[in-house]
Amino acid sequence: MMTQASMSESHELADPTDRSPDDKVAPAADEPNDHVDQSRAVLIVEDDFLIAMQAEAALLDAGFRVTGIATTAEEALTMAREQKPALAIMDIRLAGRRDGVEAAGDLFRELGLRCVFATAHDDLLTRTRAEPFAPLGWLSKPYTMASLTSVVRAALTRPA
Repeated sequence: MMTQASMSESHELADPTDRSPDDKVAPAADEPNDHVDQSRAVLIVEDDFLIAMQAEAALLDAGFRVTGIATTAEEALTMAREQKPALAIMDIRLAGRRDGVEAAGDLFRELGLRCVFATAHDDLLTRTRAEPFAPLGWLSKPYTMASLTSVVRAALTRPA
């Protein structure tokens, strides 16, 4: 999982005896945290590194929590099971054999997780294939980071 937190992690270990019993210990970056507001948690599913990093930075700056970046359909399902995001930003063309529509189907059927599709492949056939999985929105590449955060914000505040 590529997250900003894990890429800038310090390798110094804290002395556990330096904490008082009242100190709260934050969960590791790769552990789900049931106390964090999951309603603002977003999974990015994108195989283009630069786009994924830009999206992550924009979402973090806008106050969202990025649970991870997946590059394949399989990674997306694994990360979503573990991190329980509120939605996924889904590209159509992914690394691996399966595409973003198939990944969205897995997320929707197994976890009830819906997606905002962010792709250059938003033709009628693709939209028709994705329709059974109740997309929360579509962004056509190239898109601005302002439009990404706006669509995510609207999707997360939309009634279920």
